[in-house]
Amino acid sequence: MTKLNMMQLLIKKATILCPSSKYHLKKKDILIKNGIIEKIADSVNVKGGIVIDKKNTAVSIGWIDLFSDFCDPGHEHKEDLTSGSNAAAAGGYTDVCLIPNTLPSTTNKSSVEYSKSKSSLVNLHPIGAVSNQLEGKDLAEMYDMKHAGAVAFSDGIQPVQQAGLMLKALQYVNAFNGVIIQVPEDTSIATNGLMNEGETSTKLGMQGKPGIAESIQLQRDIELLHHTDSCLHVTGISTKKSVELIRQAKKQGLTITCSVTPYHLLFTDKALDTYDSIFKVYPPLRTESDRLALIKGIEDGTIDAIATHHFPQDWDAKNVEFEYAKPGMIGLQTALPMLLQVSNKINLEKWISLLTDKPRTIVGLSIPELKEGAKACLTVFNTEEKWTLNDRSNRSKSANSPYFNQELTGKVIAVVNNNQLYTNE
Repeated sequence: MTKLNMMQLLIKKATILCPSSKYHLKKKDILIKNGIIEKIADSVNVKGGIVIDKKNTAVSIGWIDLFSDFCDPGHEHKEDLTSGSNAAAAGGYTDVCLIPNTLPSTTNKSSVEYSKSKSSLVNLHPIGAVSNQLEGKDLAEMYDMKHAGAVAFSDGIQPVQQAGLMLKALQYVNAFNGVIIQVPEDTSIATNGLMNEGETSTKLGMQGKPGIAESIQLQRDIELLHHTDSCLHVTGISTKKSVELIRQAKKQGLTITCSVTPYHLLFTDKALDTYDSIFKVYPPLRTESDRLALIKGIEDGTIDAIATHHFPQDWDAKNVEFEYAKPGMIGLQTALPMLLQVSNKINLEKWISLLTDKPRTIVGLSIPELKEGAKACLTVFNTEEKWTLNDRSNRSKSANSPYFNQELTGKVIAVVNNNQLYTNE
């Protein structure tokens, strides 16, 4: 791992993946000086500086994650803003949106400013709470948080349950073109559920969370969205029904977007056959039919973004009886190899769009440009290079990943942002 301020960087023979760039799908040399893309050409030769010259190198604008937990402040033994940023950079991310479920929670101007003050190579974008102290009763200071730098509003892993509060929140953010982010779950239906309710939960004798807990909440929020003409992003959708509901809402002209996690695209509830708490996640893994519907939603454009739901958990939180294990999986560092496993029907250009321009549009961030004279915000990667996630390569403080000590295909070589360079060498 190398992380340093950068004067000059030359990326050789890189295939550019950026539909908005005139260099899209072309193999070029890219010269960066003092954080600015100085030259893009078939061949660039300069003396000095850092050179990245590898076969099968690809470059895109920097990736962004819409829903991660860096546990800081309050749970820094699991992750902190520094370790989370390092994990993000190692996974190819230049930008990360942080959920408000910290201690204290992100419910006012000062808590937003705390997270933003730690931004360096990786830009940290706080998501402000919808409700005071995440209690789901009264609106938080959303306007102040917006002006302090909050990019969206959500109660994170404690989705807003009161319809009246959700209505007020959607109406309130309309005043400044804000967006509400919601995990679709009616907790009164999903109470005490440990996994998806279905054949596998019955076989294992575990209480389940039915898919209807997701669809009922989503249907309610779509009705509220229709009433308010506001903006809603639904993250972590996990069922076939959710894909259908969002597809229909988009056809009706509602301003609704959605994101899915890599693990919901790869795994089903059958992964829990061995009671492995690594696969206890939120929302829960569903059926094969649901998984295929999510992939179809990506193929037809219903799903707008990939959100890792990077939720670190320490050893004690996972190595207990399944009932008591905390949900969550780290995912920033393994997003690329996970997505490359999903389906050969989804081309690399589609994945890159779901990691770059589309999620930025959702939260109103400007989209970096890949052209001469632009500020360099780049992810450099190789879809064929192999690596192993282990104690040495893991940049998170936590290790709750099903890929630990496994060889993975698809490696991030470097990220460039804010005149800084991070490499995985």
